[in-house]
Amino acid sequence: MIKVGIIGVGTVGASVVNILRDNADVISARAGVDIVAKSGIVKNMSKDRSSLGIKISDNIDDVLEDKEIDIVVELMGGVEEPFEIVKRALKNGKAVVTANKALLAYHRYELQEIAQDIAFEYEASVAGGIPIINALRDGLSANHIESIMGIMNGTCNYMMTKMTNEGVAYETILKEAQELGYAEADPTFDVGGFDAAHKLLILASIAYGIDAKPEDILIEGIQNISQDDIAFAKEFGYVIKLLGIAKKDKNEVELRVHASLIKKEAMIAKIDGVMNGISVVGDKVGETLYYGAGAGGNATASAVVANIIDIARSGKSKPMLGFDRPMEGKLTLKEAGNIESKYYLRINVSDKIGVLARITKIFEENSISIEAILQRQASHDSANLLISTHTAYEHDIQNLISSLEKLEFVNQRPVMIRIV
Repeated sequence: MIKVGIIGVGTVGASVVNILRDNADVISARAGVDIVAKSGIVKNMSKDRSSLGIKISDNIDDVLEDKEIDIVVELMGGVEEPFEIVKRALKNGKAVVTANKALLAYHRYELQEIAQDIAFEYEASVAGGIPIINALRDGLSANHIESIMGIMNGTCNYMMTKMTNEGVAYETILKEAQELGYAEADPTFDVGGFDAAHKLLILASIAYGIDAKPEDILIEGIQNISQDDIAFAKEFGYVIKLLGIAKKDKNEVELRVHASLIKKEAMIAKIDGVMNGISVVGDKVGETLYYGAGAGGNATASAVVANIIDIARSGKSKPMLGFDRPMEGKLTLKEAGNIESKYYLRINVSDKIGVLARITKIFEENSISIEAILQRQASHDSANLLISTHTAYEHDIQNLISSLEKLEFVNQRPVMIRIV
């Protein structure tokens, strides 16, 4: 029998306990051994958890120092505190399963070094119940990964879907998402792109061996998206999604998270609501798409329990990130300013003669070619210029934006969305 201790018995932790109990027959058949949850650690002991049928404690040593516990499941969230706890578990010889994307975004390489031959699994850290870690690390291991493009945050996808389909404003749909429990009271981690960035960094390590932190990559959110932007997208055959993108270009890898204009025919453009979807392109297999619930107690717990079963089956670790030697000649992270893309800009200007000519001149001076332009009246004395460009460098577009916002007839900082 394998015994499991759970650190953080919240929604996901409780679901792990229930799945291990409710599906014990199929789990034992697939694992080849019985697996039971023995104990759980919580910070607040006042909540009644007697229905779970396991020992509940607020003393971490009741799991970490219990010699009967074989696998520690870390579900507490945060970065530094769980890092210290997971290190202790590994040093005590216990296998670890975690759903903690923030922990891995900062400490994945250190944990791989500490774990060595001790099993360490983390499928639930990216896209909830979608088995993307297993697919990328094992199923596609024969491929050079050319690109990863993913809708990795259900909150943002829900909001963008409602804004697109129902024409509601950002502020309105954010409030609704908060009322439904999809968004936190402080939604910055989701709508600012940071949650998706943590997940992208994990996938990029498996695909490319890139050791980057969130501070090293381009991260933007959806806070500035308006109905004008959505109207432009519809007119030109696009939809707007928050994407995490990893792309190999020779010996460099670009990593970025931002709102993106995607052609509506693309597979990933059709993923709506709170669902997640990740497209992976391998040099031999071509494009593969992974779709499903990216969050929620049962979906995330399903991935956690799958990792527990994997450990029970093998009894040993495989390389945590899928490799034990440098990959592809040590690929390096591309500087954000050198990323190339097409761009869309929304520029609010005073409605005066000569403004458009001056704007287009600024584009020319910054070596950026305009592909399409629309003008929409914003008020009785201002207009929104909606402009898409041909391919340009990120540093050029940022210089352009700086130049534009200095003009006396530009009323606010231009909004920019990248086109993929």
